[in-house]
Amino acid sequence: MTALDTYEQAIEYLYGRINFERIHSEAYTAGDFKLDRMRLLLERIGNPPDRIPAVHVAGTKGKGSTCTMIASILTQAGYRTGLYTSPHLIRYEERFVVDGTQPEPHVVVDLVNRIRPHVAAMDRLPARMHPTYFEITTALAWMYFEDSGVELAVLETGLGGRLDCTNLCRPLVTVITNISRDHTQLLGSTVREIAGEKAGIFKDGVPVISGVSHPDAIDVIRTVSRECEAPLWLLGNEIAHRCVQAASSGSRWQIDVPGQSFPSIPVSLRGEHQGANAALAIAAIVRLREAGWDIPAEAIDAGMLRVRWPARVEEVGQQPSVILDAAHNWESAKALVHALSESPPSGRRILVFATTRDKDYRGLVRILLPHFDTIVITKYLENPRGVPIEELESYIATIANRPVHLAADPYAAWKLASKLATVHDQIVVTGSFFLIAELRELILDDLRSSSEPQPSGSEFVASNADQEHAP
Repeated sequence: MTALDTYEQAIEYLYGRINFERIHSEAYTAGDFKLDRMRLLLERIGNPPDRIPAVHVAGTKGKGSTCTMIASILTQAGYRTGLYTSPHLIRYEERFVVDGTQPEPHVVVDLVNRIRPHVAAMDRLPARMHPTYFEITTALAWMYFEDSGVELAVLETGLGGRLDCTNLCRPLVTVITNISRDHTQLLGSTVREIAGEKAGIFKDGVPVISGVSHPDAIDVIRTVSRECEAPLWLLGNEIAHRCVQAASSGSRWQIDVPGQSFPSIPVSLRGEHQGANAALAIAAIVRLREAGWDIPAEAIDAGMLRVRWPARVEEVGQQPSVILDAAHNWESAKALVHALSESPPSGRRILVFATTRDKDYRGLVRILLPHFDTIVITKYLENPRGVPIEELESYIATIANRPVHLAADPYAAWKLASKLATVHDQIVVTGSFFLIAELRELILDDLRSSSEPQPSGSEFVASNADQEHAP
């Protein structure tokens, strides 16, 4: 097998695999998500998860933010920490970082060259044993973590939990963030069914931290944790949180867990929902402390202060204010409009919107539209799952009397919104991770060229967003 020489060749090889994030996910069923392939692939590369303990995080909403908070704290505590999240915004290697740093391109090339013979050998096996894009990526992350001397990995599930290929880890703590109906064709049509899939990451005797709020989900989480004899801390019961200081630049929260109180935890991410994510992260850290990990209070504060999470109520420009958010389902849309209400502009709000066919885009539109004065709708260029702009326009006309503008592509939508906005207005780009992925760098380049202030690059950043993908 001829070795790949360049980063571009390595990325082309990876994207040549079945990529569940960029095709019609309706074509796949739960039967396509099995652990046999991943188990065999890990065996072929030496089973690195056996040597690297993990914090494993699942959920519909907030899991990426929670993972990044935990990883940032562990890094500040002096531990070599791997963070695995998905999908990526700009570069593939955003998915697996160590202490907030992505692998260099030549490292990606080396990793891909090392795994290709194993993938080729599995490709010669019977059907359904061909490793997928997400499975290969997860294996590459484990290889990179082991090469880098990672002491603890923080893993975000790709889809669900029970059959997600990250579920072959050895967790010290498992975390379930909030749950809502999403990916119903794969995970089930009810919150109870979806909660059951997420709870599939629970391991016998391993502590569980849960942020679920729906009564059916709580019931499932309690039942499965009892069956696993896994001690459970539930947000709103064993875990309490309340905001003690709110500001547009961040907030402070009192977080209480059994036997400990943290009176003023800094949360740099915007939105009340990030207080809940912070509470889950702190609870996970406390469980790690109880397991013998030395994580001082100073590391907790420093880690939380350094967290930045692109595309989560991310303000990238001012005059006009420009907000990027990857909200793509009911819960994330509600969190976005609540966060926006905390700092209303003096002028109008302009929505730049595109969304995906396998989402409940009508529900998403109904939540967002009342909070905007003008709407610019568009469609992605790089993903075939986008809802046609004519279909969006037709539906919006049936439920709202708002000015609606059509743009053939995301960048045209951004330029149109920029022309419509005054310095007193606010432009919000949302509706899909794919929209943000196509637009974020273009918007930042435009704002830099006009000398708008930009976020500092010194913080602990994981450059991707939560939830939307199917791995």
